[in-house]
Amino acid sequence: MEEVLVVDDSKVMRDMIVACLRPHGALNFTQAASGLEAIERLSLKPYQLLVLDLNMPDIGGFEVVEFVRGQKALEKLPIIVVTTRGDESSKKRALDSGASRFVTKPFTPEALLSEVRALLSERS
Repeated sequence: MEEVLVVDDSKVMRDMIVACLRPHGALNFTQAASGLEAIERLSLKPYQLLVLDLNMPDIGGFEVVEFVRGQKALEKLPIIVVTTRGDESSKKRALDSGASRFVTKPFTPEALLSEVRALLSERS
């Protein structure tokens, strides 16, 4: 079972992301409602994928990406940023900080699932 951490301050969005990814199978989901909660969860157990929003009330997604990439144990963790920020500067900043993929909301379930499958197969 691959462990996936889904981080978004919106419960509806977290649930939607989980629903989109369920068809992949063999995924176990943990949810976090903030950047701080994500960092806490990442320190408790290993994950094979992080799906992360940029806009959160405490620690933002950019900072979470930078934190993850600064940790030796997490430096290879695939990160998909899923955000309403569709501007090129946000995309560039996220990818330059270490995000593996960048998906703009709204997205189709197929598009998100395709990105996840590609990332997980790259690791195999």
